[in-house]
Amino acid sequence: MTPVLALVGFVGLCLLVFATDSALASAAFHGWYLSLTRPPGTPPRWVFGPIWAVLYISMGVAAWLVWQRAVTNRPLRLWGWQLALNALWPTAFFALHSQLFGLAVILVLIPLLVLTIRSFAAVNRAAAWLVVPYLAWSGYALYLDAGFCLLNPG
Repeated sequence: MTPVLALVGFVGLCLLVFATDSALASAAFHGWYLSLTRPPGTPPRWVFGPIWAVLYISMGVAAWLVWQRAVTNRPLRLWGWQLALNALWPTAFFALHSQLFGLAVILVLIPLLVLTIRSFAAVNRAAAWLVVPYLAWSGYALYLDAGFCLLNPG
């Protein structure tokens, strides 16, 4: 596979997850989500799309950088698992209207992201740094999701 085609594939897969997640969240953003009491510091809805677009592109580029140099599959397997968990979160939170399930997903996702970053750093430090903003945003999402759980019991 050529490097350019691989880059398109990694970024394209991430953007496919982004599009799917956006579709799942869209209906809830206009109904159920608006009925929830939001924790302090919740950003306006329009912020989520641009931030996630940048994060997904960064995730795809990071995986591509590692793919070019990795001698084992472990870093990309970890990346795949965190991408799958990230794809699961909107289903849990928005489609199933379960802040608690969403919180559980994030609590598994964050340590997996740390492992992914460490694994990426052993192969390509730039790739690891490209995932750090995603970890930071996931930490913020943990705060938000926990706040939704506390403020909207039941």
